Amino acid sequence: MQKIKYLWKDRKRTFLGLPWSFTKYMLSEDRLFVEKGLLTSTIDEENLYRVRDIRVTRTLGQKLFGLGTVTVFSTDASNGETVLESIRNPIEVKEEIVRLVEAARRKHGIRASEMLVNGPDPHGCDHDNDGIPDIHDSDIG
Repeated sequence: MQKIKYLWKDRKRTFLGLPWSFTKYMLSEDRLFVEKGLLTSTIDEENLYRVRDIRVTRTLGQKLFGLGTVTVFSTDASNGETVLESIRNPIEVKEEIVRLVEAARRKHGIRASEMLVNGPDPHGCDHDNDGIPDIHDSDIG
């Protein structure tokens, strides 16, 4: 089993921006991970090539401590929204995610227009079995 190389790690920050939380965030070359819990932990992962949009939100309290929340929206049916709450350097993290999303899409041969599909292909085609409906020239326009 190959160990995952993380390019970025952080924890959810709490009072005064301190990492007193049992929520961890990790970013690898092609996936985003959120681990929650102490005694029982849950790890959710998001394939970066499925990301549709990213939003950065910063409350006044977060701004005072250099924090922010990054929300990642994807086409994943089970987890369409991944929230990285109260992390350091949120704008830099967002930019790193954007860069990695573009690289993952190139690697998997995903076009940006494929990410705009809302729901299954009317022809029911998913020839590569990646969970993303295939786009046909007739669908574009």
